[in-house]
Amino acid sequence: MTAQPRLVVSAPSSGHGKTAVAVGLLAACVARGIPAAGFKVGPDHTDAAYLGLAAGRPGRNLDPRLVGAQRIAPLFAHGAAGAQLAVIEGAMGLFDSLTGQPEVDGTAAVAASLRAPVVLVVDVAAMGHSLAALVHGFRMFDEMVHLGGVILNRVASPRHEQMLRTALDDIGMPVLGALRRGDLPNVLPSRAHGPVPVAHRTVEASRAVRRLGEAVAGGLDLERLMGLANAAPSVPGPIWTPADAVGGEVFEQRPIVALAGGPGAPYTYVETAELLTAAGADVVVVDPLRDEALPAGTRALVVGAGLPEGYAEELSANRRLCNAVAKFAHDGWPVVAEGVALPWLGRDFDGRPMCAVLDTSTVSGDQTVAGYREATAPTTSLLAPAGARITGYKQHRGIVTPRAGAVPAWTWSGGNPEGFVWRQVHASQLGLHWAAAPEIAKRVVSAAIAGPAALQGPPQHLQPPQNTQPIQIPMAHAVPMVPVAASSAMPHDQQVLFEQPYGQPASPAIADEDSVAYAQAASPAMPHGQQSPYPPGPHPHPRPPEGPHSHPRPPEGPRAHPRPPEGPYAHPRPPEGPHGNPRSPEGPHSNVWPPDGQHGNPRPPEGPHGNPRPPAGGPRPASGPVPATGSGVASVPDLADTADITVS
Repeated sequence: MTAQPRLVVSAPSSGHGKTAVAVGLLAACVARGIPAAGFKVGPDHTDAAYLGLAAGRPGRNLDPRLVGAQRIAPLFAHGAAGAQLAVIEGAMGLFDSLTGQPEVDGTAAVAASLRAPVVLVVDVAAMGHSLAALVHGFRMFDEMVHLGGVILNRVASPRHEQMLRTALDDIGMPVLGALRRGDLPNVLPSRAHGPVPVAHRTVEASRAVRRLGEAVAGGLDLERLMGLANAAPSVPGPIWTPADAVGGEVFEQRPIVALAGGPGAPYTYVETAELLTAAGADVVVVDPLRDEALPAGTRALVVGAGLPEGYAEELSANRRLCNAVAKFAHDGWPVVAEGVALPWLGRDFDGRPMCAVLDTSTVSGDQTVAGYREATAPTTSLLAPAGARITGYKQHRGIVTPRAGAVPAWTWSGGNPEGFVWRQVHASQLGLHWAAAPEIAKRVVSAAIAGPAALQGPPQHLQPPQNTQPIQIPMAHAVPMVPVAASSAMPHDQQVLFEQPYGQPASPAIADEDSVAYAQAASPAMPHGQQSPYPPGPHPHPRPPEGPHSHPRPPEGPRAHPRPPEGPYAHPRPPEGPHGNPRSPEGPHSNVWPPDGQHGNPRPPEGPHGNPRPPAGGPRPASGPVPATGSGVASVPDLADTADITVS
């Protein structure tokens, strides 16, 4: 049990201003010298980053779906240690949930597990006495949630404010502050920027936080808010610590693990760095947008899912770091890539060159794929043993082709395998919260200490798991990694860098199914003897002259057998047409009509609908559906992998 003043800032739905109020409340308290800590319910990296910027300490996420409900209170107590006020910003509405299970992972469930009072922010611009009915319904909906007061946002006038206060006074609900229209400036950068402005401590982000703090300090009753927070009972359960979570023996060596981020914050959950440090690593931040080299002595690289896809151009422009990462991965050092880091390790993203560690191409789709996945590791990898289960979250628009490599990173129900496991690279668009599986940190540190020595010798295949029943995280002890080659028959000194040879289209079995499917293959087969238009990348070995199965290519090109001289059939074409009539010189599908009188009627001058008939010998109309103009893809929704929900 831990005494910790705390408040949950929520709203009836998204768009009422709870993020601005939560950020402003933290900034106002810090300006008064009150140590504060910020938390965000759910997987959102952006809001957590701004809460951390306002509080002056890292913002953290509380997501029961990612880490388990039993870890929410311990993680909160760990992150709020030393703060005189902890502000937890909710996600969506108070009783909403991205998964449709608000009793498990909604804001109300988090508030109940923390025994924290809730402050409801309501946009009252178009409301009168109905506000009392709305608030009364929220107060009575769940007896486990304590609604401690209301903050009125976008009040029209003093008379409007008095009317609303009277309505809430009739039901005994305190008003903890009122903000007029325009009091909360719309200064938070676009969500497309993600946590990058915070990580880089930009002037724009710092000014936004300061202005919100000034607005909240002028409109809210900070004394009553602090009194409500101090009245919260002790936090149930023990305090989570990284050392206890990692447990067991700590490695004597302290390898350097590069963690992607900026000077102010990493592009991953805060606990990732803490667990790596507790496991024995020296964590050094590397900025993939600005740094041109990995930190000296780096033995492992971790890129979390917090980096937005909108920075693909900056990632591509940093060619020196791309080349350094490609060499690092090819040399066999551990690389963990989540979210946009998978396209970054690929060949290109929207036509921009990337690191070319994996033979993938990524294009931005029209839909945003967002949702949780109950993932299973199909084989032993850098992160997990075969059969291990863990919950992750993905939110992206990039469509990666192929969707998975010869050895995928994850599988889940309702979707094809996803991601890549190649040598000691583990790349996936699925983001994980390592507090749910602290053993991941030990595995990464163990692999960093072992280094690329495990890759010496001929390639070996990972043995399938003996136990066919999936096992649950926490995972087994770290094991040395063994290489995963693209082809087992390929000699070791001729291993190629990519999962598939150039020019081969992606298999339909691993085509992307998150939001759209390509109408055509990713790339047509390249004629035999023609050089690939793509550079070989950092791979020091020449590409083998044989195909992916170590057999010589046939002299006729990509076909296994020469085409028969008479066409696709085994017999010569008949001299007559299918009805015994002389074949027209244009073939059986020509638009040329037979001579007049052959069918008993003269040739009509127009078609059956009155339109002029196309000239003889004209091109045959294309068959099949006609794609939309200017579109090379056909939209194919996947019920298991598509959720157009904006979380805030």
